[in-house]
Amino acid sequence: MAIYFVGDIQGCYHELRALLAQVDFTPEQDQLWLAGDLVARGPDSLKTLRYIKGLGESAKVVLGNHDLHLLAIHAGLKKAKPSDFLDELLAASDINELMDWLAKQPLIQKLPHENVYMSHAGLPPFWSPEQAMGQANEVSNKLASVLRKQWLEIMYGEEPAHWSLAKSVEEKFRLTVNSLTRMRYCHLDHSLEFSCKLSVEQAPAHIKPWFEFIDKPKDYTWIFGHWASLMGHCPVEKTFALDTGCVWGGHLTLLRWSDKKLFTEHAHI
Repeated sequence: MAIYFVGDIQGCYHELRALLAQVDFTPEQDQLWLAGDLVARGPDSLKTLRYIKGLGESAKVVLGNHDLHLLAIHAGLKKAKPSDFLDELLAASDINELMDWLAKQPLIQKLPHENVYMSHAGLPPFWSPEQAMGQANEVSNKLASVLRKQWLEIMYGEEPAHWSLAKSVEEKFRLTVNSLTRMRYCHLDHSLEFSCKLSVEQAPAHIKPWFEFIDKPKDYTWIFGHWASLMGHCPVEKTFALDTGCVWGGHLTLLRWSDKKLFTEHAHI
C-alpha cells in the first residue's frame, strides 16, 4: 500500500485525476490524504467532492477554511461569491448527502503507528500535537451533531487569538477552527495574526510563520496546505507545505510518503 498526501485541490478535479494517474493510484490498495480546501475557486468542486467521497476509506480528509465556509453557505448562514464557482455544487441533487459527509471529516488526521499529522493550516505554537488533536476532536463532534448550523455560525470571528484567552466552549471552538484552518502568521506571544498578506520575506519582525515557533528537534511530522505563496517551501525539518496554488495557475503537489518523493501536475489553463 502506498500513502500519498496532496495539497489544496479547490475544485481542480482534472489536475487531481491527472496527478493520481502519474503514480498509478489504486484506491483498492493505496490511500490518498487530502490537506483540506477540496472546493471553491476552481471549476469542478462538485466532481471533486463526488470523487473523493467515492473513494471511501481510501481517502483521508481534513477540513479547510473553504470547506467549512461551504458548509455555512449550505446551512444558509452565508452567501456564495461568484468567484467561488459553487453554483453547480449547491444545485446538485446529492448536495445534502455530500454536505453530511463533509461535515463528518476531521480537522486533523494522524498516520497510524507514526507521529505524522495533517491539518489544513498547521499547528499553533500554543499546543502540542496531542492537545491539538483533543481540541480538533471537540470541533468534529460538534460539526457532526444535529447542532451543526449553530456551531458553524459561531466559528466566524478572529477573537480570541490565543488559547489562554479562550474561556468559553464557544471561544475554544472558534479558536480551534481558526488555528487549524486559517492560521499563517503568529505574534511573538504565540497569538494568531490574520491581517498580514505579505510574503515571509516581507513580513514585519513582530510576527513569524507558525512553523518558525516549532521547538527543534521535534519527534513528529506535520503536513499542511493553505499557504499557496510558500509554493511548497518550508525551511523547518519534518514540516511539509503542500499547497502550490494550482487554482491560481500554479500546480498540484502530491507527496509519496514512503520515499518523500514529490509529484506535480501543472494547472490545466
